[in-house]
Amino acid sequence: MEAMQWLTLIVFALTILVVITNWIDSTLAALIGVAVMCWLGIMTETDAFKYVDWNVMAILVGIWIIAGYFGKSGVPSWLSIQALKLSGGRPGFLVIILTFLAGFISMFVDNVVTILMMAPVALPLARALNLKPVPVILMIGFGANFMGTALIIGDLPPQMLHSVAGAEFFDFIWQFGRPSSFPILMVTFLITLAAMWAYGFRGHKRVTDLSSLDVDAHIPNPLFATIVVVWFLGTVVAMSMREHIGVQLGFIAMTGAISLVLVLTLLGDRVKASSFEETIQELDWRAIFFYIALFALVGGLEKSHILDKMAEAMKPIFLENYALGATILYWATVPIVGLVEHDAYILTFLYTIKDLAAAGIEPWPLWWMLLWSGTLGSNLTIAGAPALYVALGLGEKEEGRKVSLREFLSWSVPFTLICASVCYVLGMLIWVLPYTN
Repeated sequence: MEAMQWLTLIVFALTILVVITNWIDSTLAALIGVAVMCWLGIMTETDAFKYVDWNVMAILVGIWIIAGYFGKSGVPSWLSIQALKLSGGRPGFLVIILTFLAGFISMFVDNVVTILMMAPVALPLARALNLKPVPVILMIGFGANFMGTALIIGDLPPQMLHSVAGAEFFDFIWQFGRPSSFPILMVTFLITLAAMWAYGFRGHKRVTDLSSLDVDAHIPNPLFATIVVVWFLGTVVAMSMREHIGVQLGFIAMTGAISLVLVLTLLGDRVKASSFEETIQELDWRAIFFYIALFALVGGLEKSHILDKMAEAMKPIFLENYALGATILYWATVPIVGLVEHDAYILTFLYTIKDLAAAGIEPWPLWWMLLWSGTLGSNLTIAGAPALYVALGLGEKEEGRKVSLREFLSWSVPFTLICASVCYVLGMLIWVLPYTN
């Protein structure tokens, strides 16, 4: 490689290392990395701005604004109470239902937001049913982190696939005559939940008198909750029709968010919603700036043609044995994203696979295998997914103690191995092997 390419790689690697070790704030580290690339002449400040996918940023901000109101509507709490009733007082079954509910919500809402929505009710339920809070909140964290890639809305990786490969809403359900992300991950999720129930949640004593538990299913303001849910569903439907509407997903998400704020403002005291200023302040601006910097950092790799060289090095493997190449990509990704920030890894290799496609290698099975392994593998440690860091912190606060790494891994390793193995089999059978000569 040329000197400038080595310099780019060093700056990128050092930036990611600082992000992983959290020596300084990860967002600050990423922004400094972009600034260094610009000052060194790796790319111009204009290049850095152009490499950011502002459509994806608009999707994130728009959906997060709506999700913020959804979290205050009381609906997540109401759903958690319904989960208690559905469980029939069986503690282990309740954990599985809550985990499934977290996964379902995270298809539409950021996984960290999902955990913060569910924790206030899930933890009191755990206390009422004599369950240890840490396993309960960790399972909710695993579930929230699991299903974010099932649809295009819930998490950054599917939105990055939309940016890099042009994947649309329904491509995540059915593509090229075969099931894709949503059905494959849903089947994987159900099998994993059944296995985890057998692993750690059987045998708890059933609570027969649910009325004795001090829990409340009341939605404070039904009008507010109804408006928010209707607006949320309407925005999702509009996003699913993007190709027919003819505008970008980010514009649809922002339109949904702004119009919701307008309606709630006009209704005033009838809904008693947070002001727009308060809503904006509650957004995770650190995460937003981190994602902006992430796009620019990977853009620096693209500008220096390092991704071209990575694709060229990987090309012989896929040409000689496509199934073996997909297997290596999948199982190398699982442990790596357990140790590094998975969004950066996924974005880098999405572009690498795009360069492989230019060499005549079919990209879509590889894109899906990367997305699934990158999402599922991030459940291995708190380093791979911020959602698990939040969940672990809530569990430790509830129990008033530090959770050891060994205890955390006793839950994360079985969960990750089961879901990664099931998804690998489904992905190979449905996507990879049909493209193998």
